[in-house]
Amino acid sequence: MMCIAVANQKGGVAKTTTVTSLGTAMSELGYRVLLVDLDPQACMTFSLGLDPDSLELSVHDVLLGQVSPSMVLQKTEDGPDLLPATIDLAGAEAMLLTRTGREYALRNALDDLQEAVADDGEPYDVVLLDCPPSLGVLTINGLTAATEVLIPLQCETLSHRGVGQLLDTIADVRKMTNRKLKVRGILPTMFDARTTHARDVLDDVAMRYKLPVLDPPIARSIRFAEAPAAGRSIMRTARRAKGAEAYRIHAREIMESSGIAAKGDERVGK
Repeated sequence: MMCIAVANQKGGVAKTTTVTSLGTAMSELGYRVLLVDLDPQACMTFSLGLDPDSLELSVHDVLLGQVSPSMVLQKTEDGPDLLPATIDLAGAEAMLLTRTGREYALRNALDDLQEAVADDGEPYDVVLLDCPPSLGVLTINGLTAATEVLIPLQCETLSHRGVGQLLDTIADVRKMTNRKLKVRGILPTMFDARTTHARDVLDDVAMRYKLPVLDPPIARSIRFAEAPAAGRSIMRTARRAKGAEAYRIHAREIMESSGIAAKGDERVGK
């Protein structure tokens, strides 16, 4: 099972949009996809048509070991399954700090869930984690559980100032809790090809941090802001939008570059 953490401690860089769009695109290709909302703001949960305020159980309860992940699992209209978040998750960090092995809470929960669904014959092919805009315990849990990190980056100068801190945290996680963690690269978001500034920012990031910059960039579009109001991803509300097509390209490339791709292609008859 591939597990991708979508992380950047700066807010407003399209982490949630990236997770929902990639997850839906992968589901379109025939893969079994799980999305995990690790942000106490619960934006992804809301964006996929659930009311966080009405949920009795969430990933908060899973991380604290109070319930099994399968009890929290929700189906979405867009295709992927979801472990939703609520505001209760804000208190999980403080509670986890007192626990031994707190960094492994999510990894252990995902292992348990994968075993449970495998018993039914339908294990997940890929898990996508929507990390909160911080470098706290929840993000560390995401990085410890992940096989890869994808870094969405708004193409503006101030947006890449925290990338170095995130990379330092990733380096620490590699040393302490997850030696196999890899960085897939930077995904440019809210990209305006008409400006030289956006292109200059991408060139600077690639040179400064020695990271791959994934192509194509995700173009700025009002369609991304409209989708959450419908409780769906842009892959359903504006299927032919330029941004939706770009996410489909990235989803296919991610799956084709993984060891799971052959299985997925075979399953969907490609």
